[in-house]
Amino acid sequence: MIAENHQIAYRNVASKLYNFLPEEIDIALKDFDTILTDHGYHPTGPIFFTIISDPTAEVMTAEIFLPIAESQFSIPKEEEVNFRSYFYVNNLLSTRVIDDFDAQSQVKYWELFDYMKEHRLTQKTPVFVQFKKTNSNRTYAEMSLGVL
Repeated sequence: MIAENHQIAYRNVASKLYNFLPEEIDIALKDFDTILTDHGYHPTGPIFFTIISDPTAEVMTAEIFLPIAESQFSIPKEEEVNFRSYFYVNNLLSTRVIDDFDAQSQVKYWELFDYMKEHRLTQKTPVFVQFKKTNSNRTYAEMSLGVL
């Protein structure tokens, strides 16, 4: 199922570009979290990322984001971390991956693009992936694509 008019909005968001093999995404996510916590920053929301490269590429390029409590930000340049005081993307198509993320993420990715084409929409953002939890503490991924 594809939902329309979804949005992503956070204050004080740190981000970093990563290149990795798709099966090593957990390493990149942990690395980014470690960089921020080692420099004294405190996460306030779920980690999320955007897939910049083709999802079938051997090496994936993604920008990883994490909302933090602090509004002042200073990390050494060699860490290559960016900061935005506000992050907002609207008019997103959205779907959820509930089980078997590795297999289902490809299926859901192409469902978003098929829906966009069927409804004659134009892509305005790369695909965003947010890891969230249900009220019963079950983890799922929300995949979103900005359209016009």
